[in-house]
Amino acid sequence: MPYFNGEASHWLAASPAEPLTPSPLPAEKQDLVIVGGGLTGLWSAYCARRAHPDWEITIIEARHIGYGASGRNGGWLSTLLPGNRAKYAEAVDRVLKSDPTGPVASAGLDGIASVRAFQSALFDSIDEVLEVCETEGIDAHQVRGGHIDVAQSEAGMSRLRELFEGNAQFGYGPEDMQFLDAEETRAHINVDQAQGSIHFPGTAAVDPALLSRGLARVLRDQGVTICEDTSAGHIGKGVVATNRGPVRGETIFVCLEGYSDTVSGNLPGLEGRQVIPVFSSMIATEPLPAEAWEDIGWAGRECLGDTAHTFIYAQRTADDRIALGGRGAPYAYRSGLPGDGEVPAEVVELLRTRLSSLFPDLEFDIAHAWRGALGVTRDWCAGIFFDPEQRIGVARGYAGHGVTATHLAAKTLLDRASGEATPLTGLPWNDHFSGQWEPEPIRWLGIRSMYRIFGIADEWERITGAKRTSLLAQFGSRLAGLHE
Repeated sequence: MPYFNGEASHWLAASPAEPLTPSPLPAEKQDLVIVGGGLTGLWSAYCARRAHPDWEITIIEARHIGYGASGRNGGWLSTLLPGNRAKYAEAVDRVLKSDPTGPVASAGLDGIASVRAFQSALFDSIDEVLEVCETEGIDAHQVRGGHIDVAQSEAGMSRLRELFEGNAQFGYGPEDMQFLDAEETRAHINVDQAQGSIHFPGTAAVDPALLSRGLARVLRDQGVTICEDTSAGHIGKGVVATNRGPVRGETIFVCLEGYSDTVSGNLPGLEGRQVIPVFSSMIATEPLPAEAWEDIGWAGRECLGDTAHTFIYAQRTADDRIALGGRGAPYAYRSGLPGDGEVPAEVVELLRTRLSSLFPDLEFDIAHAWRGALGVTRDWCAGIFFDPEQRIGVARGYAGHGVTATHLAAKTLLDRASGEATPLTGLPWNDHFSGQWEPEPIRWLGIRSMYRIFGIADEWERITGAKRTSLLAQFGSRLAGLHE
C-alpha cells in the first residue's frame, strides 16, 4: 500500500497551518530577536514575554513554525537528560579546579550533584510545559502515561539494570522509575518476548506539531512578531541579516539546533564544527482497529523504547496509530540536511521490521514516513552559551532529547542574558564544550561505522542469546562518546 514520504512529518501534515503570509520585519530595534522557530525559540519568546511584558520580541524562521526537529520528533516530553551524564560531571569537576569563578562553578556543586540538579530541573520542566498547555488552551494531545524501556533479551535486561543504577546515582528517586517484570511489562504493553522493563511515570506523550503551533498562536496573541519564510544569514552584535533585510536587537538568541550551520558569525558554542545534523527517521501506521489494541494493550499511551543498540522510540497516537522512529541512514556527507524529510525505502523497511519485532502478530499499513535532523555534538552533550559582549546566546546539541530540554534551555538562556547567577546558570550544560567533529570523510565514515557496529551487535546478541552487552557494542559506544 502506498504511503506519504516526506512532507516534513505526519504531525505537520495532519494539522496543516494557515497559508503562509510572512509578517513584516520590524523597523525598530527589538529587545529580543530569536533565530529559529522551533521549540527552543518559541519557549524563549514565551518565557521572555512572561518575565518582560513590555519587551519587543521577534522570531525569525526560515520556513515555517516547527519545520525542523520540533515538528518531526517522536513526541516524548520525557525525563531523559540531553547528554552523557558522566561527561557533564567530569567537566564540572574540572571547571571547579581550573575556573572557580565561572557560571557552573558559581552553583557550588560537584559534578554528580550538578547533574542531579540538572535532572531535577528537567523533571520540573515537564510539569511546567503541561501547565502552560492547560493554562493557554494548547491541545497537543498530551497525556502523561510515562515511558517504558523494554528488554527483549538477557543482554537487554543487563543494560536495564545498569540504567537503573545510573539513574539512581544521577537524580532519579523511587517515584521517578520502577522496575517491571515480564508480566507487569506486558500488562502495560504486550511486547513480544518482553523480559522486563523500567517505567518512568514522569514522561508525557505529545503531538509536537500541535505543541509548536499552539505556542506560536499564543505568542502572536501576546504581540510577539513571528517572521516565517525569512532566512537568517550573518549574525553579529545587535543585528541579524536576513534575506528580507536586517533585524536589529539588543539581545539575540540562536536556536537552530541541527540547522546551526546555516548561519554565520562569531557565535558562542558554534565556533568551528561543534554541531552536526544526524538524522532520525519515523513511520506512522494507519489507525489500528479496536481488536488490535485489545491484543497490544497500551491503554495508557505510554511512550515506548527498547534496549537495543539501534534503539527505537514510539508512541500510541491520539487517533490510534503507532508512530515509531529509529536511526536508519543517520548522516549525510558534509552534514547535508534532510529537506522535506523523504526517507530511503530501505530505512522504511527497517522500521517496519522493527515494529513487527515488537508485535509479530500485528497487521498494519504504513501511512507516512519522514525524517528530521538532530543537533549532535562530539560528546553528545548539549550546551547553553551566552556572550555578554555581543549579547548573543546559543542553545544546541540536544541529540534527540529536546522536547523537554528546549523549555529548560529557554529559561536558562534568559537567566544567562540577565547577567545574574541563578540555579539554572549553574547547571552543567552551561558553557559545556564538546570538542570538534573530525573533518570529512573521517566524520562520515565514523558515524556510518558506529551505527553499523551497533546493528551487528544487536544481531549477535539475538543469534547467540548473549547475557551481557557484547564487547563490540561497548567498543562502538566508546567510539561514539556514548559510554557513561
